[in-house]
Order: sequence, then structure tokens, then C-alpha cells
Amino acid sequence: MYKSLVDDVREHDRAFEEMMKLFEKESFLSRMKRMVNGLVQPKDSGEYKFARLQLQRLSSPVLAIFIPLLCICFLMSLKTEVVEKSKFQAVEISEILPLDQKFEEKIEIKEPIYEFVPVDIAFDSDLSDFTAPDISTTVTEITYSPKPNKYNAVDPIRSPVEFSGITGSRSSGERGNALARYGGTSRGEASVMRALRWLKMKQKADGSWGDKHPTAMTGLAILTYLAHGETPSPECEEFGKTVQMGIKFLTDNVKDNGRFQQLDGNMYAQLIGAYALSEAYAMTRVPAVKAAAERAIRVIIEGQQQGGGFDYKLVASSTRNDLSFSGWATQAIKAAYLAGLDIKKTLPDGSTIDLLDKAYHKCIEGMRANAIGGTGEGGFSYVADKGNSHRGLTGVGVFCLQILGEGNSIEVKNALNFLDGCTFSFDTWDNQPYPKGDNPSPIYYWYYITHAKFFAGGNRWVAWNKMFFPELVSHQNIIPKAIADPKGIMRDVGYWQSPSEQESFRGIGKAEWKDIMDTCLCTLQLMVYYRYLPTFRLPTIISKDIEEDDEITISY
Repeated sequence: MYKSLVDDVREHDRAFEEMMKLFEKESFLSRMKRMVNGLVQPKDSGEYKFARLQLQRLSSPVLAIFIPLLCICFLMSLKTEVVEKSKFQAVEISEILPLDQKFEEKIEIKEPIYEFVPVDIAFDSDLSDFTAPDISTTVTEITYSPKPNKYNAVDPIRSPVEFSGITGSRSSGERGNALARYGGTSRGEASVMRALRWLKMKQKADGSWGDKHPTAMTGLAILTYLAHGETPSPECEEFGKTVQMGIKFLTDNVKDNGRFQQLDGNMYAQLIGAYALSEAYAMTRVPAVKAAAERAIRVIIEGQQQGGGFDYKLVASSTRNDLSFSGWATQAIKAAYLAGLDIKKTLPDGSTIDLLDKAYHKCIEGMRANAIGGTGEGGFSYVADKGNSHRGLTGVGVFCLQILGEGNSIEVKNALNFLDGCTFSFDTWDNQPYPKGDNPSPIYYWYYITHAKFFAGGNRWVAWNKMFFPELVSHQNIIPKAIADPKGIMRDVGYWQSPSEQESFRGIGKAEWKDIMDTCLCTLQLMVYYRYLPTFRLPTIISKDIEEDDEITISY
């Protein structure tokens, strides 16, 4: 009995000791060791139950640590992604302002690739020993680079389309590259700068040019500045204000019916003014200019004949297809087409007709109608279906078909062969080989022939460039130190007069507008290297669906 009592006491003490051990404080490592060992014991044992209890106790702090860490890591990765994407979020859209306010806007533009300081070069009267560079060889070095002012600074909303079809080679650097590649030199650019400064001197207070025919003369002057990359941008320090005033004059003078307030008798001014406004819109994107250009171009389209040609006064019912008049109309429509003008007509059923696209394709047929094919001459006649090939005006037909995407047509090829056999010698500037009764305008003829042969390229252009370039440069009339540039340096100015034998046309000392016209046409020739090159590279057209008796006298 005593022994049984002793065993009971011992068992009770052992149980008490085991119970007290549960209240003893163990180290973390000791508990982890017991937990690991207990997890492999039988599930009904005390060691296993202890291990389960410890595992439950440890899970909470572990989760409390790792879950926030995971959240922090996720947020950090998200922040990095947002920062990287934010690099492309800066977008600013400017308010579209009226014309007279828009020109005051200044937009930051990248610096030009090249730097050029215009240098006035005095020419001797005799440059018989001067020849243009041989462009048949590769030019590896340019000793100068003209610095045209940035032309897209007036664009209120940066469009992804830059309309390079008109303006691509007029931007910084590209001008110098084109000059070097196609035979231009610093001599030519110096002549251009003198002409631009002379035109600046001749501008009137209202923004126009000429003692007569202000619409046409202003249009020619604006086309000349635009060809050089000059726009109303504040970045165009020397000529920006001049161009602004000229564009505003043209814009303000387009009436609601699309006709200019000041027109000549035959309406050459309507064609040239609309042409200038179309290019001006392409290079500025000013809404007021677009609206005026669309109204003016619509008048030209409405005056187009069924066969695609044009006649004086834009009479659509006329059957007389005048090559010279059609040439300016075609250039205007081409410029409007590239500028993306919206000229449509809504039909009674609600459908619309793209009048500009239709007129564009009709121009091709109109030009072809003046081509001489059956006689074997291969040129273009002054009036369709009348007379033989006209030596001077054949260049009009070639050039217009080239800019319309038909440079490889049989008409163009035949006409270029015809021009190869014609005499257009610059060796006799003051005694041109035209009969007096022909009432010639050599500079007018050369304007088209220069462009036609440039687009033809090859040996034709090399030979023509070597001939016309030095003659134009050497026969510029120079007035020394006549105008100050933006830095206050006095610069030379220069202009041209037609070498025609007929002083009645030349208008020596009497008709300023004739000097303005001749100067613009000569300057545009010296800018042929970069003026129209992008246009010429555009794809060929695929679709074929298509007041006062006071006038500008361009005689032939």
C-alpha cells in the first residue's frame, strides 16, 4: 500500500514538472528545434501538438513582415514605370489666333545644321571665264552653307505632316546640300540675297509691290521669299516682317467671291495671287490664309475648260487653250493640291465632289492638248491646235507636266528633244536671237526652261546650268551698300531687267513692276536647286478619274 502511495506521488511530481516546463521561457532557436522535431512525431503525441502550436504562432509575424515588403516592392516598380512614361507626356496645343496676331507667335525650333553669314560679292562686268561647277562629279565638301530662316515657326499645332512636297529642301542645311549636289554656288546665293534685299526696299507700306499690278507683283515677290525658306516667323529676322506684310496684303484683298480686288484685264493676277497664298498656307498653316487661298483657287477651278485648259479671264466656255495662262493656273492648282486645301462641292443627294482633285487631273489633259505630235517637232504650241511649236513656251508645257507627275510621258520626252535643238544662247544677253516682231520676254522663257531642264536632269541640266548660271549672276544690276541688315551692316542690293531688244517691253526707267517681275523670275531660277526638288520626287498620280482695261502684258 505504501509503495503504491509513493508511486502515485512520484507520478504526480513528474506530471507537475512536465506541466511547469510548459511555463518555462525557451529560446527562439530551442523552440524552432522542438517544432521541427515535433512535426515528424505521431499526430496524437504531445510533441506534434506542441509543434503545430508553435507553427501557428510564428506564421502571423512572418506574414506581417513579408506582405508589406511585397507591397513596397510592387509600388517601387510601378513608380519607375510611371517616371519612364512621363518623358513622353509633355504636349502643348496653342490657341489658333487671327492672321495679324498669329505672326507674333514664337515657337522654339531646333538650331540649323549649318551656319551661314551672307557675304556680298562684287562681280566684274566680264565673267566670260566663269563657269558653274561640274556637277557630274561628286561634291565632297561645301565651303559655305546658307542659313534659311525656319519656315514652320508659325504652325500653331505641330502636324505630323510637314508638307515637304513644297518646302522640304528649303529648310536649314538642306539648301546647302541641294546647292552643292546640283551645281549651285555661293555666288548664286549672294545674288539671291541681294535680290531679296532689293525687293524688301521696294515693298510699299501696305505690304504690296509694284507701281502697277500689285496683286500679281506681290504674289511673285512672296513666292520668291517662300522659295528661300522665308516666312512670317520671328526667327526670320531679316525678311519675316516683309513676308508677313505681303501675305496679309494678299489675304485681305481676296473678296468673298474669291476674286482679288485688284486684277489685271486677263486675270494673270488671280492665278499668281492664288498660287502665292497656297504656298504661304503650306508653309505657315495659318487658318486665315487657308480660307483666302481656297476662295481664290475655287475661282480658277470654276474657270477651267472641260478639256482641262484655261483662257484669259477664266472663261470656262472658251475653246482657246492658252499655254502661258494655263501654266500659271496649273502651278496654282498644284500648290493648292500639295497644301491640302479643301475645295469640294455638295450635290443635291448629299454626296460631295472633290473639285481640286478633279481640276488637278484635268490639268494633265489640258497641257497635253498643246503638245505638237504630228509634225515631228515635238514642242508645245502657244494655243492648242494652232501653229507650230513655240520655242520659248515649250518649257511651260514640259515643266507643268513634270510637276503633275507626267515627267516620263512621251510629250515631255519629245519636247525636251525639241528644246535641245533650239537656240537659247546666253552668250548674247543684250542681243537675243528672237525676231523683233516676236515681242520676246527671254527671262520669262528662261524661267520655265530652267525648271524643265533641272527636272530632266542628266547632261541636259549640266549643260544648261553651266550656261545660264554665270550669265544671270553677271548681269544682275548691283547697288552697293544700299540697305542695313538686322545687325546694322550695310549690304548691297541687286535686280534684273529683261535683255529684250524692245525697250517698250523692258520699260527702262519707267515701269518698276517690270523690274520686279524680271527680278523675281531670275531669283527663282537661281533657287531652282532647292525650290521644287521635293515636289518632283512625289509619286506619279495614279488615278485618272477625274474692271479696268489694265493688264499684265506678257507677250510672245
